[in-house]
Amino acid sequence: MKSKHVVLQTIALLLFILPVQAGVTRIEIISRADLLNGKEFGLAGSYEKIIAKVYFAVDPNNPHNKIIVDLGRAQRNEQGLVEFSADLYILRPKDLNRGNGAALFEIPNRGGKAMVRFFNHARASADPTTEAEMGDGFLMRRGFTLVWLGWQFDTPDGGRALRLYAPLATDNGKPITGWVRSDFVFGTKVFDSSLGHRGQKAQPAIEPDSADYKLTVRDTALGERRVIPRGEWRFARIVNGHPVDGQIVPDPTYIYLKGGFEPGKIYEVVYRTQTPTVVGLGLAATRDLASYFKYERNDVASVKRALAFGISQSGRYLRHFVYQGFNADEKDRQVFDAVNPHVAGGGHGSFNHRFAEPSRDASPFSTFFYPTDIFPFADLEQTDPETGEKDGILTLSIKQKAAPKIFYTFSSYEYWGRAASLIHTSVDGKADAPLPENTRIYYFVGGQHGPGQFPPNKNQTQNLTSPNDYSWSMRALLVALDAWAKDGTAPPPSQYAKIADGSLVSPQAVNFPKIPGVNFPRAIHEAWRVDYGPEFKTKGLIANEPPRIGKPFPVMAPQVDQDGIDLGGIRLPEVAAPLATYAGWNPRDPQTGSPDQLVDFAGSYIPFAKTKAERERAGDPRLSLEERYASRSHYLGLVAEAGLKLVKGGYLLDEDLPALIERAGQQWDYATK
Repeated sequence: MKSKHVVLQTIALLLFILPVQAGVTRIEIISRADLLNGKEFGLAGSYEKIIAKVYFAVDPNNPHNKIIVDLGRAQRNEQGLVEFSADLYILRPKDLNRGNGAALFEIPNRGGKAMVRFFNHARASADPTTEAEMGDGFLMRRGFTLVWLGWQFDTPDGGRALRLYAPLATDNGKPITGWVRSDFVFGTKVFDSSLGHRGQKAQPAIEPDSADYKLTVRDTALGERRVIPRGEWRFARIVNGHPVDGQIVPDPTYIYLKGGFEPGKIYEVVYRTQTPTVVGLGLAATRDLASYFKYERNDVASVKRALAFGISQSGRYLRHFVYQGFNADEKDRQVFDAVNPHVAGGGHGSFNHRFAEPSRDASPFSTFFYPTDIFPFADLEQTDPETGEKDGILTLSIKQKAAPKIFYTFSSYEYWGRAASLIHTSVDGKADAPLPENTRIYYFVGGQHGPGQFPPNKNQTQNLTSPNDYSWSMRALLVALDAWAKDGTAPPPSQYAKIADGSLVSPQAVNFPKIPGVNFPRAIHEAWRVDYGPEFKTKGLIANEPPRIGKPFPVMAPQVDQDGIDLGGIRLPEVAAPLATYAGWNPRDPQTGSPDQLVDFAGSYIPFAKTKAERERAGDPRLSLEERYASRSHYLGLVAEAGLKLVKGGYLLDEDLPALIERAGQQWDYATK
């Protein structure tokens, strides 16, 4: 009996001291089917599509999870773990041995899927299935296992948007309440709007008739807030069309203004909500699934290395992910070998604080002063001379020995609209900042936030929007990033604007030519020192809504050549042999209000005159097409020459050059018609 009692005690002791098993607990396959009826993609063979749900459990006491805000306030299971789940979508070689051994994670932007469209030049789809939705099969021919995992809790219901199913935080079972904020800028007059951002779910207002809530309007980001009388607005929405009293229904996730919201004004409402979601579990989900695929035996997506790619919001997510130490898993192993935050600018995001709305961003004239463009900006540690704070994006991951290889890729727009200069300048804006050995920066001259459409058009803009499609260069850079991660092959040198050579200057020092009818911007998106309260940095709690605004960080812009095209960076062939001025900014159409402000995400395409006579009549200082190019063939020859130079440098794949020359021919025909 005594020995039996000792054995039981020993077993109990072992159960107590054994590490709690956390991370991915199971993957539930919903569907599994051949892609395109088993079509072969070169050496990688046929692909299959897997739609699934992943179940996770994390230990709130694990040091790697301590940073997850409110995790300790979530419900736990019998083992003391917090459980949650997320949607999973995979396109993978049916025989993984025929793949390239790499999982390419796209961090979904608001629940969507973009990398097949982006890299394969395919038709956009939330569920890529058809030939058109696979494009030219670039990613498949390269053998990547493509992975999308839901990380955002507030994606809308229905459709194919991927979601995180995270627990709520409570105060020992009692609701937690707090102040939140929503702001709006409209291009036309409207009478109601969701409190959510870009179509995502909103934080509902509690006590919707409270007199403590304020709706304000102002003309500029730093302009005086004018309070709109409480009787003029309410939490409600319009049904059945025209805003008459009988068609306005209460809704805690909408706001209604009796006289309507005027275009070009900044409206902001501050109100209370309750029961926050543990938002930061989205970061843990990405960490744990990538680690699982990379290190654990599994029949879903077992790989040798993991790469991450994110566009815009998702690029900021990757910067935030690395900054907060999530690239080390619970066993101190490196998660992603390499990451590519694309068009993220200098930002982080609302990805791990109480009442965070992950969709919130920061643009030249929308979504102001959310925790996006906040210190630190650069990879290596810097000191803010105003506050004395020392930090860097890679500070923690370097200590963890888990810093990934990094490609920062962005366009001219990000200098004007996303404070991109801050990632490679000193905090005072007086010098170029050093880059770590594991970081490269590639900037696409004359591009906008997303690869431009051709032919160019106006989209509530004063100028035509930039048609520069830099995704062709992104294909070459993805190949280079994977080779760097796989065997250490050095990637192409960084290409970006620098203070040292005069290609990066203050916005006021940009020598843009005086082109008739073109308004060079007086505004640039700035990053400010923002005070959210004493516990934001340490506990993820916002006390000040709206926040207190301090001094701005110096934001720089590229200098330009005689045509107004940015210096430095990568010039795609269509920009190297231009038919127009390509710029990373575009002012608002006066009909949308605030014409001195910039349109979010848009660049400009400002055509050259066709002839010298036309140019002289207009007073345009830029050479005309006939003064630049002797013929269509001459122009295409210069395009090909520029393309070959990029191929030699590693910024373009030789297999893609014919398509770029064909595209250039179409652009010549458009410009000269």
